[in-house]
Amino acid sequence: MSRFKKKGQDFLTRRAAILGGGMTLLSSALLGRMYYLQVVNGREYELLANENRISYRIISPQRGEIRDRFERPIAVNKVDYRVNIIPDQCDDVEKTLQSVTQIIALTNRQKRRIRRQFKNQRSYLPVNIAQNLSWDKFAEINVQLPSLAGVHPEVGTVRYYPQNKHIAHLVGYVASISKNDMDGDPLLLVPGFKIGKDGLERTLEKKLRGKAGNRKVEVNSIGREIREISRKNSQSGDLVNLTIDVDIQAYVSERIKHESAAVVVMDIHTGEILSIVSTPAFDPNDFNGGISHKKWNALRIDKRKPLLNKTVAGQYSPGSTFKMVVALAALKAGVITEDTTSVCTGKHEVGDQIFHCWQKRGHGRVNLVQSLSMSCDVFFYETAIKTGIDKIHEMAQKLGLGGKFNIHIPGELRGINPSKSWKKAVIGSSWRGGDSANAGIGQGFVLTTPLQLCVMISRLVNGGRGILPKILMDDAETSKEAPELNIPEHHLKLILQGMNDVMNDSRGTAYRYRIKDKNIAMGGKTGTTQVRRISLAERKKGIIKTTDRPWEHREHALFVGFAPVGHPRYALSVLVEHGGGGASTASPIGRDILKYTMSRDPLLSQNIAFDSQKRTFQKKTIKNKHKIKKKGL
Repeated sequence: MSRFKKKGQDFLTRRAAILGGGMTLLSSALLGRMYYLQVVNGREYELLANENRISYRIISPQRGEIRDRFERPIAVNKVDYRVNIIPDQCDDVEKTLQSVTQIIALTNRQKRRIRRQFKNQRSYLPVNIAQNLSWDKFAEINVQLPSLAGVHPEVGTVRYYPQNKHIAHLVGYVASISKNDMDGDPLLLVPGFKIGKDGLERTLEKKLRGKAGNRKVEVNSIGREIREISRKNSQSGDLVNLTIDVDIQAYVSERIKHESAAVVVMDIHTGEILSIVSTPAFDPNDFNGGISHKKWNALRIDKRKPLLNKTVAGQYSPGSTFKMVVALAALKAGVITEDTTSVCTGKHEVGDQIFHCWQKRGHGRVNLVQSLSMSCDVFFYETAIKTGIDKIHEMAQKLGLGGKFNIHIPGELRGINPSKSWKKAVIGSSWRGGDSANAGIGQGFVLTTPLQLCVMISRLVNGGRGILPKILMDDAETSKEAPELNIPEHHLKLILQGMNDVMNDSRGTAYRYRIKDKNIAMGGKTGTTQVRRISLAERKKGIIKTTDRPWEHREHALFVGFAPVGHPRYALSVLVEHGGGGASTASPIGRDILKYTMSRDPLLSQNIAFDSQKRTFQKKTIKNKHKIKKKGL
């Protein structure tokens, strides 16, 4: 019995030890937690016990600035006085809103937006009531703050575009966030936070946005901040430098502001875009605080399409500016030579179709250079049919037509660089001789963008290098060495001679719009494209003058040009929707823009004096012409 008694005592002793150990562990954990709550975080919970609380607030970063090639501002940030309401901190949200509206005038539309956010958004998140306030209104809100529970005045920043309409399509704008924009970034929950919605603001959003910081603050029972406990600063967005020259951009914008037009200006050796303008435009600053219905509807229904960036998203028949492509394809195929001639009688028959030359009387016998200079359609009808569309397609592709350059501007389109297989796949029928004739003068299925045309002319006059356009100064992808296009130098010289004669030969289509100073003379090619087919009946009656037709029935005017002729440096493309003749409308625009661009060049400017008040040019007396030539410009 004593043995069994001893074993029971041992069992009870072990059980007591286990229970005692467990109670010791639980007591230690409880004491540790009490120490943490009362000593480590004692002050924080003391504040909570006294109807105060700790609040975490996001610090919005400064949006990265956008500047031009000379560090001049294009998109910057300026001080913004705004007011928010946190519904959780209001006894009566509607009453608080009514109190605020006695100080700040709000439209019914704004009130509906605020109430919708009260209803759909979590109550602890702030709702933006007003922004872009004057200092007086902001100060009045701060004075009345003790009686405005849940109201939080805030000093932030708002996006500002000092170049306004001049850079609208290029840079785009920022606007309020929609549900589709949510990507998990807590910044997007900040009231009034804006993100890029168009242009470079949109495509470079992650680069420009920056990273959020946060503040841990002590607030009282009505939400007023008492003190800051800790802070983690935000990181500003990156600075972006563009290849754009804002002076050239502004000049181009002003030069074509009365037209529905597009212009691209490039450095032919680096691919840097100095100006890219689409008109009419809009003021991107209108979108910062929410554009009005009236302004939005006016932009939306305007037949000249001010919301469309015509430089990259407008697709147009290139007209006679495409003839250089056809000529090079024919030269490569051996279909024509420098001495090949054709007799233009004013029309050319293909099967049962008659294709007319723009010159009713015809041009007579012309060779390649003359056909470019005088823009003879018959020469190129015949040449295109002999060459074949697939060889033309290959040359067009080599010169940049039918492709996308991904220069970070949204909405870029490819246009159409047709071939036999393309027509079969898309149209469902075989390629015909009449299709080639149309393509020979840049019409029919051929569609290009102004950006593509500028790249095309750059590659033609830079010695046949496959330069890529670039809009960002630090864009590594487009800074790679441009590949050679393997176009024979002799062929390129013929094309350049033809474009030189367009401007500088008395028979050239744009001779009267040339730059008369030979030191800065330009070359180019005009183009005029029909937007509707001219019927046989209309031809017999006599085609109505362009100025007598409805605007939307008039031809598009095009021009591609380069300068100086001897040592090319700059190229441009000009498109004027329904502008009439390429020579009479587009080439004078191209001339003025090239002259202004050269006036900005440190070496070439010695030839040009620009009167900024009259916006006209005057010839300078040149003492060092030979010095300019020696420097390769």
